[in-house]
Amino acid sequence: MKIAVCVNRVPDTETRVKIGADGKTIDKTGVNYILNPYDEFAVEEALKTKEKFGGEVIVISLGGSENVEVIRKALAMGADKGILLKDDSQRDTFSIAKALAEVLKEISPDIIFFGKQSIDYDDQAMPSLVAELLGLPSITVVVKLEISEDGTVIAEREIEGGREKVRSKLPIVIGAQRGLNEPRYPSLKGIMAAKSKPVEERPAPQFENKTEVIEMLLPPPKKPGRILGTDASAVPELVRLLREEAKVI
Repeated sequence: MKIAVCVNRVPDTETRVKIGADGKTIDKTGVNYILNPYDEFAVEEALKTKEKFGGEVIVISLGGSENVEVIRKALAMGADKGILLKDDSQRDTFSIAKALAEVLKEISPDIIFFGKQSIDYDDQAMPSLVAELLGLPSITVVVKLEISEDGTVIAEREIEGGREKVRSKLPIVIGAQRGLNEPRYPSLKGIMAAKSKPVEERPAPQFENKTEVIEMLLPPPKKPGRILGTDASAVPELVRLLREEAKVI
């Protein structure tokens, strides 16, 4: 079975984000970058699928030379080879999806894994958008996945207030959610082996952005808290402020 995993390089969740001098991007000075956490679930599920059915796992990432780092981590976990679609320009979701779809069409995998979203922009659109461009079914926010020998796919996905079970067929695009699995740690042997695994670098297919960042702003600072009282007599004033000032009730 041919299995593809698309991964992204994102700022560490502990990063204190600062806006760059251009006002449209973040200041990358001192920022630590990691493999997108949701993509780790995608890589793990790809490896489990390979262990069950055989085949190969191909890791794909679009970005600058630095993205090789996250590809190498996936290779250290057990993936077989990587493809870096090299491009340092600022791209929107549509342009990235189009480029990924072009390469995936060429590879023609049986199953394509994504993390359900990337923690930098959090738009949660990439798996469904790529699937639409490829004309494939997609199931996102997946927390349980079963694939049968005949290519039947049964997945459980999170929805508001519960879960729903979805049935489909290969080929398919899957968006992995936290809880789908427990990603393995790269072993020392895996880390050493990853250094010799092939990573193909090629120019990313170019497509026009559909959106443009006009300005990037930090959220306003939180207002200091207030103590209205220490007993039940403070409740009427609290309710009034929540209704008239905070406007949450």
